[in-house]
Amino acid sequence: MKKTPTKMADGRELIYYDEDESVIRDNTDLRKLPELQFTSEIRHDPLLDEWVVVASHRQSRTFLPPTNRCPLCATSAENPTEIPASDYDVVVFENRFPSLALSALDIDPAVPVDAGLVDRRPARGRSEVVVFTSDHDRSFSQLSLARVRTVLDVWADRTADLSAMPGIEQVFPFENCGIEIGVTLSHPHGQIYAYPFVTPKTNRMLRSARHYREEKGRNLFVDVLAAERRLGERVVVANDNWTAFVPSAARWPIDLHIYPHRQMPDLTGLTSTERADFAELYLTVLGKLDALYGKRLPYIAGWHQAPVSRDRDLAYLHMELFSVQRAADKLKYLAGSESGMAVWINDATPERIAEMLREAGI
Repeated sequence: MKKTPTKMADGRELIYYDEDESVIRDNTDLRKLPELQFTSEIRHDPLLDEWVVVASHRQSRTFLPPTNRCPLCATSAENPTEIPASDYDVVVFENRFPSLALSALDIDPAVPVDAGLVDRRPARGRSEVVVFTSDHDRSFSQLSLARVRTVLDVWADRTADLSAMPGIEQVFPFENCGIEIGVTLSHPHGQIYAYPFVTPKTNRMLRSARHYREEKGRNLFVDVLAAERRLGERVVVANDNWTAFVPSAARWPIDLHIYPHRQMPDLTGLTSTERADFAELYLTVLGKLDALYGKRLPYIAGWHQAPVSRDRDLAYLHMELFSVQRAADKLKYLAGSESGMAVWINDATPERIAEMLREAGI
């Protein structure tokens, strides 16, 4: 894989990742774009002890443009896009409408917030877009094995680079697929958030893992994976290096965790064989999702990685994938109990979800 960094017309970074190492990239962004300034900030919620990102400029971001105006397609004379090349394999660039940006401006001190209760800081992190293919109509499930492997290598490379940036505490690569879960661009792509704090979900998982180690002397994630593999009832698919299973307390109508069989803090630790085996297993999983109701299933898939600077011995790299599709013609909405009190109610048992997925596509 060949990596070629360049700059866009407004100064944002763009990186080509080419499978053919002989490719020469000299594409120049000919658009006339104004210099961007971001006023994102993070505010600390003292009741929940969580950080919240406030990024009001994102209200004006691009929303489901027609195919001939897609900003993620390769550039043509009729449609100059975010990607200056006429063709590409995988591309990563800084989001034009970022939640987090290293260049975020200082916060406005005139905003009336009690500094003794609410800590406010510039949202200095990084928001990147990862475009998986130049083919606008292709989904991740339709990528080749080689391309999925390339994307995995890109996720690992970006994890390493972003983790080395000043102030970054956690790196989260993820994909949103389907307008049902809020996708605003239909071209196959994902995102990476590099947070200036450790996320609430990771903090909670690590607290549980720390308590478990103090009580049992073992790693919680290791034991969860071992139990699921031993019982087998919720395992959907597995190979020599990975297991995909429905968690025993699944929250979503479709809820899958994908674990490597070896504990590691983040994607950079995966071997070549583990990366190849993931690509094969993941395409099988996505094929089952699309076969479940005979149509492309909307989902969110994200990599849970260790914080950059702490608890790396406790954490366990894994992917969590879920869908809001609860039946062929029905979506799950987060109603009173879920939205108001974070108490989840699932209409299907985890065992039934796993059985449905095992049988899908057979």
